[in-house]
Amino acid sequence: YSVKRRDAPQPQAKGEKTPISDTSYVGIDAILEQMRRKAMKQGFEFNVMVVGQSGLGKSTLMNTLFKSKVSRKSVQPNVEERIPKTVEIKSVSHDVEEKGVRMKLTVIDTPGFGDQINNENCWQPIMKFINDQYEAYLQEEININRKKRIPDTRVHCCIYFIPPTGHCLRPLDVEFMRHLSKVVNIVPVIAKADTLTLEERDSFKKTIREELRANGIDVYPQKEFDEDAEDRMINDKIREMIPFAVVGSDQEYQVNGKRILGRKTKWGTIEGNIHEL
Repeated sequence: YSVKRRDAPQPQAKGEKTPISDTSYVGIDAILEQMRRKAMKQGFEFNVMVVGQSGLGKSTLMNTLFKSKVSRKSVQPNVEERIPKTVEIKSVSHDVEEKGVRMKLTVIDTPGFGDQINNENCWQPIMKFINDQYEAYLQEEININRKKRIPDTRVHCCIYFIPPTGHCLRPLDVEFMRHLSKVVNIVPVIAKADTLTLEERDSFKKTIREELRANGIDVYPQKEFDEDAEDRMINDKIREMIPFAVVGSDQEYQVNGKRILGRKTKWGTIEGNIHEL
């Protein structure tokens, strides 16, 4: 099926070659290519929030994932920071480009979360921030004279860092994920997972999955994303690995002729990334 454009080139005289152009018609087979071109031209926006108490390696993991100094601490002149008296929301944005794909990356940090003696309701400022971004985006959408491209400040993903205790989730962890899972995609990760043995890690992951189910906490990917059998199979594999075991590092080491980001111990070098250790 195709529809000829009015400005399509007219047939040439016999013997003349007609130049072939993929823009001479509008058809179903061209939709994906048209969408790809538009997306590549506009670029992408990705807003990721990191939540967890100080010292769990949130900034280091962000730098590891994007192989750049993208975390909030990386762009500050002072290495040492005071501990906030309350939970604060701080964002830093970067323009990232890889193989011709442009992306505006915003890392949203939550210093002060879980660092106080009394952490009651410390998740509320984060919930308010997330809902405020939804409200701002909605107001732009319903505006008659809205912008051609609405700035997207919504939180697309929240990475929640769980301390590597090896026992169970803390009440603070359960309370945060129970409330926030209703408004944002939560990806729980075990921070500094190289401090656990393989047996401790597997047992800890199993315990966390059971506690998530017992408390009715839906983490990414939710069941709504299982649109067909293929999606369900892929998502089930991801669910089996939740929570992810993560290791972050800003240091490069030479391993088998390749330079990798990793953590060096006397037993060997652990490559930094989100993976099954």
